[in-house]
Amino acid sequence: MPTEPRVVTLSDLARRAAEIVDPDDEDAAVGDLERQLEDADEPVTAIQNLEERLAIAAEGADYELENPAIAMANAIILYLAHRRDEVNDEPHKIMRLAARAGWKGHPPEYVRRWLADRGVDGV
Repeated sequence: MPTEPRVVTLSDLARRAAEIVDPDDEDAAVGDLERQLEDADEPVTAIQNLEERLAIAAEGADYELENPAIAMANAIILYLAHRRDEVNDEPHKIMRLAARAGWKGHPPEYVRRWLADRGVDGV
C-alpha cells in the first residue's frame, strides 16, 4: 500500500522559499515575509486565492518596491504549491523553474540580474 505524502502547508513553503532566496538570513524583508506566513498551517492545496494571499504578505514585507528576493520567494511558493514533490530539490533548480513559471519565461530585469548574481542561468 503506497504511503500518503506529507501534507505541505503554506508555512512550510514560505520557510523553504526563505531558505532558498536568503540562505544566510540577511534580508530583513524575506524574514518579515516568512514571519507573516509562519502560522499558515493549512494545506497549501486548500488555499483559495494563494496569489492574492502572497501579494498581501509581500506588501507587508517588501519595504523596497521591487525587492527581487521577495518576488522570487513568492514565485517559489507558487511554483512549489503545484510541484510539491520538488520541495527538496536543489535550490538553483527551484529558482530557475519558479522564475520560468512565475513570469512565463520572461522575469523582470531586476529579477534576472538577481538570479544571475546567484549563478542561476537558463531562465
